[in-house]
Amino acid sequence: MTDPERSRRITGIGTILVWVYGVLALAATGRSVYQMIAHFSQAPLAYLLSALAAAVYVLATAALVVSRSDTWYRVAWAAVSFELAGVLVVGTLSLVAPDLFHADDTVWSRYGSGYFWVPLVLPFLGIWWLATHRPARVAAGASG
Repeated sequence: MTDPERSRRITGIGTILVWVYGVLALAATGRSVYQMIAHFSQAPLAYLLSALAAAVYVLATAALVVSRSDTWYRVAWAAVSFELAGVLVVGTLSLVAPDLFHADDTVWSRYGSGYFWVPLVLPFLGIWWLATHRPARVAAGASG
């Protein structure tokens, strides 16, 4: 009665990837909440971007956990792709127009340097993992 594909658990590197996404989701959420409560008027753009990054990491974590379903697999792709675009755009803006950030970093500022560049590397790992771990129905639909 159970579909083996639906009951498949994430193992190996996928487990590590989900844990890293989860930790980054918690860190980004904590940072954004603190920044918005304590200093929102000083750099609203930076703090709203921190909140956006937190939301993306929460969504990506959840979607990766249940990415064995077709819908969640696509949500995971969207979240990880948006994350990559965010870190590249915000990282570049923080270097070429630092006055936008009022010297306050977001998770994605300077390509995630405040988080040891994990925000820059993580979406590439997420994309690799998603590309190599397609749900059976998505893979079957893509090949025929």
